[in-house]
Amino acid sequence: MIKWAGWLIVLFGTLHTIGALTVEEAATHADAWFSGALRDDDLSAMSPANSAYWLSLGSFGVPLVMVGLTVLWLDRRGITPPSFIAWILGLWTVIDAVVLTLTPWPVLLLAAVLLLVGAGRASRHEVG
Repeated sequence: MIKWAGWLIVLFGTLHTIGALTVEEAATHADAWFSGALRDDDLSAMSPANSAYWLSLGSFGVPLVMVGLTVLWLDRRGITPPSFIAWILGLWTVIDAVVLTLTPWPVLLLAAVLLLVGAGRASRHEVG
C-alpha cells in the first residue's frame, strides 16, 4: 500500500507539472521567468507570466514528486513513512476539494488513505 501511495503521489505531481507546462502552455512564458521579469511583479495582480510560473514550476507539483519519491525510498528500505505525511497530505487534499471541486483530488486522497493504512499495518507487524 505504501508503494502504491508513493507512486500515486509521484504521478500526480509529475502530471500536474508537465500538464501545466504543455497543455496550459505555461512554458511559453519561460523567457520572462529567466529574464528576471517576475522579480518585481505584484503577486496580488499577477501577470500572465507569473500566473503561469505558479501554475507550473512554482506549484505543488515538484514538491509532491519529492514527497512521493521519499515515500518510495523509505519503503524500499523497509522504513515506514511517518503518518504525519499522510495526515498533512489528506488535510491539504480535503481543503483543495472544498476550494476547487473539479480537480483530481481523489487521487491524492487515495494516496493519503493508502499511506495511513500501510503505516497502520506496518506498526501492527512490528508489535506482533
